[in-house]
Amino acid sequence: MCSQIQNMTDHDSIYHRLFSHPGMVVDLLEHFLEAPLLAELDLTRLTRLNTKFTAATGQRRRGDMVWELPIRAGGSVFVLLILEFQSEIDEWMVLRLNVYAGLLYQQLVDERRLKPADGLPPILPIVLYNGEARWNAATRLRERIRLPPDSPLWPYQPELRYHIIDEGRFPEDELQGRHSLTAMFIRMQHAMNPESMLKASRDVVAWFAHHPEGPPVKRLFGELLSGGLDRLKGPAPVPTMPEDFEEVVNMLARYVEQWERDIERKGRQEGRQEGEANLLMRLLQRRFGHVPEWASEKIAKADMTSLEEWSLRIFEARSLGDVFENQ
Repeated sequence: MCSQIQNMTDHDSIYHRLFSHPGMVVDLLEHFLEAPLLAELDLTRLTRLNTKFTAATGQRRRGDMVWELPIRAGGSVFVLLILEFQSEIDEWMVLRLNVYAGLLYQQLVDERRLKPADGLPPILPIVLYNGEARWNAATRLRERIRLPPDSPLWPYQPELRYHIIDEGRFPEDELQGRHSLTAMFIRMQHAMNPESMLKASRDVVAWFAHHPEGPPVKRLFGELLSGGLDRLKGPAPVPTMPEDFEEVVNMLARYVEQWERDIERKGRQEGRQEGEANLLMRLLQRRFGHVPEWASEKIAKADMTSLEEWSLRIFEARSLGDVFENQ
């Protein structure tokens, strides 16, 4: 599992800590790989490989991991998972993965885990992307090589293809149908309002109630929930979150109820205010005829108290200016 992060944040760190758990990696593979590919993998024996990849700067890349698991054909496959947190799509992702694959093979040779007679083990590159724009970069290395289709050079060109999991491509109702912690994590990550966040969080609580032996990641979901509320910023103040995830969800439920009440109250107030403004305009037109633009703008920006006061003045005012006197 490898990752390249720009401007590392606590939120990005949640992804790395989450997929450091074998159970979460298994969940991701089980629910986001095609069935024929999944059938080739033995997910019961997933082990982590200590990689030695480095960035272009020569520094050790934070969070780099590779997972090894057996395959039905014999031997193992190395799952190379890239976590992407970039606002812009990386058009050179397939080239990066080709480099990582070479580095992984070289490490296995240097550690004497491979012999020439063994051949090279297969690699499964996966990109998990959480950006807003939909991923449209090339997924095959050959798509980036400039050669005409009939060139005799094609047999000598490198080949690599990766599997892309673009979180934003999955509709919320489709993710709800997947009884997967990863799917619930994606729903929380991309929740558009507190209600969606609450629904996904309750599903997480229900999942752990049925899977008490699940990976120890409840705290990470709590961090995601707390960060999501800060991002959504509803009308109600965001409460201070407790540490226990169930308590966090219960507090979120109370927050959502308050948030809905505030919206309903604001909607009623805006409705009354709009009605009062329309009534005032009609009364002014009947009393004084044409209502100039300056008066219309004043009414549009006024609060309820001012509108009520102006409506009472109409019957005693001798001019339009008298209605808005001292206002």
